[in-house]
Amino acid sequence: MKPLRIILWIAVASLGASALGVLALSRGEEPSVLWFVVAAVCVYSLGYRFYSRFIADRVLELDDAHVTPAIRLDNGRDYVPTQKWITFGHHFAAIAGPGPLVGPVLAAQFGYLPSTLWIIIGAVLGGCVQDFVILGYSLKRDGRSLGRMASDEIGPVAGFTALVGVLMIMVILIAVLGLVVVNAMKHSAWATSTVSATIPIAMLVGIYMTHLRPGRLVEGSALGVGLVMLAVFGGRYVEGWRIGHYFVMDAPALSVWIIGYGFLASVLPIWLLLAPRDYLSAFIKIGTIIALALGIVVMHPPALMPPLTQFTNGLGPVFGGKVFPFAFITVACGAISGFHSLIASGTTPKMLEHERDARLIGYGAMLMESFVAVMAMIAAVMLQPGVYFAINSPAGVVGTGPAAAEKISSWGYAVTDAHMQELAADVGETSLYARTGGAPSLAVGMAHIFASSLGGKSVMALWYHFAIMFEALFILSTLDAGTRVARFMLQDLLGHIYAPLGDSASYVNIVATSALIVSAWGYFLYFGTIDPFGGINSLWPLFGIANQMLATIALCVATSAMIRSGKARYAFVTLIPLSWLVAVTMTAGVEKIFSAMPNVGFLAHAATLAAEAAAPGVTDSRITEVTRLIWNDRIDAAMTAFFIAVVIIVLADSARVWTNLTLGSSSSTRKPNQVAA
Repeated sequence: MKPLRIILWIAVASLGASALGVLALSRGEEPSVLWFVVAAVCVYSLGYRFYSRFIADRVLELDDAHVTPAIRLDNGRDYVPTQKWITFGHHFAAIAGPGPLVGPVLAAQFGYLPSTLWIIIGAVLGGCVQDFVILGYSLKRDGRSLGRMASDEIGPVAGFTALVGVLMIMVILIAVLGLVVVNAMKHSAWATSTVSATIPIAMLVGIYMTHLRPGRLVEGSALGVGLVMLAVFGGRYVEGWRIGHYFVMDAPALSVWIIGYGFLASVLPIWLLLAPRDYLSAFIKIGTIIALALGIVVMHPPALMPPLTQFTNGLGPVFGGKVFPFAFITVACGAISGFHSLIASGTTPKMLEHERDARLIGYGAMLMESFVAVMAMIAAVMLQPGVYFAINSPAGVVGTGPAAAEKISSWGYAVTDAHMQELAADVGETSLYARTGGAPSLAVGMAHIFASSLGGKSVMALWYHFAIMFEALFILSTLDAGTRVARFMLQDLLGHIYAPLGDSASYVNIVATSALIVSAWGYFLYFGTIDPFGGINSLWPLFGIANQMLATIALCVATSAMIRSGKARYAFVTLIPLSWLVAVTMTAGVEKIFSAMPNVGFLAHAATLAAEAAAPGVTDSRITEVTRLIWNDRIDAAMTAFFIAVVIIVLADSARVWTNLTLGSSSSTRKPNQVAA
């Protein structure tokens, strides 16, 4: 059997290399998008079979004989032993937010090749490694948070710096996630009713599997999935009901409900709401992605976007910046995400029953998220390039209507106003011009795939609105887990100031810190919905860079833990992605502050706006608007500089520790399974 297995894996490797070769070397042709799927599946299979096993056995030395924190510290609220598939569902739902859905769509302006290679290879060597290693080391350290591990593994300076920096990044990330959810759900009874229904359904399933029928995973799953599917497809008709108007909300009203939900998800026992809701959401997420993949196999359409476009030069209409570093920043969670390290050191290690399950959950869930990103890239590149740019380019860059179509066609990507009007009518929209952000074009691509294989053009509007609802459901499960993890981190930070404030067993502390965290991101979210230039809108541009800088911090912690555990010879596992991320994030950060291109640099954009305000004939209202935008640019520049400083401090302190340990300070090393004091 062994020779057959060797032959099989050689065949998988050869097929994967061939698929990547087709995508990389296609010039002037339109390769089938099936090659994207083949390349991803083959590389993922190799990574999981060999690399993740190497990390589990040699680096982390996972052993089911070790008692996990969930069992040893079980308190029925945060530490709760949970079946591995429920934990997988929670973890996947918590890490899979807007990044893998919209990041690849936006990065497609450079062509499909750079981002696709980064999504597939970057996930196997970077994102999966970060998630798995952080989860493994947190498991061996009582489920400690990333900030606490930074203090233990690197030192008090890096630890406190990381805690403060990471907590600030968390507030920004959660507020951004909230705004994405609000924008997807506002004025949509289908989306709002479906998402609302998942909350009581999750609580019912949590009670059923914890108290009524403990251990009956299949029964609980069937009950929950059946009810969620009923909510998904029944939600289409809610707007026509007598109570339908209650689910048609504007953005401020939705933000208040989401803030309230975030608070509940943070304070209630994890088995009651968060874990079952994420588990059930994972069925919808993974089921939809698998259905999308099957539709692609059936259709096998060509990739109409070229491998590389002229916009690699930094003058792209979707967003400014050259392919390096901004393609890798924009893809975000599709390849590696710092946010994942917070889940991997937050809720997940407090749920695992067996150490070796960390391989499936840490490495495997990130592979699934990377596959989501591949599906999003396919949905973008199978559109006509002219249609893609018409949807994703801001009106201020290309205009709207015939003028936009004419300008985009002049770039070599033919599109007509008649075609755009027809497409909008097909999906039930009045216009698809300048529908920026990536989500609308993703929904158009998904609707095209589903309609072509299930129902035809007549149901394209149905699938389009299903895709919008799916995006809202997809993202909300990241917001709730993020809030709970941020609460853990705030408790760690307050514990530095006054030890009793860090007591995670105190329900008073739990409620108080949850309220503080929710108030912080809720403030930015709410004011972002009532003021187009305020709240989280002013910090939105920081989302991608902050997230990747967070991954840099996480890999510093992972490398330090590895070396302290006597595994310095395997440090290349984390140093390879760390080196790449340092190059990417530092370059992006410096360019966002100091670039002379107004579509890239914050300060250059502020100077352009100031010149506009000083010009004669500018109205008072425009001057007021420009003044707000200038303030936002300067705040963004200052925050970027702050995050760069945080990363430099953590990196420098980490390098000091690595040097001391490598030069023989054996007293600073500990055995792999020894918990830090």
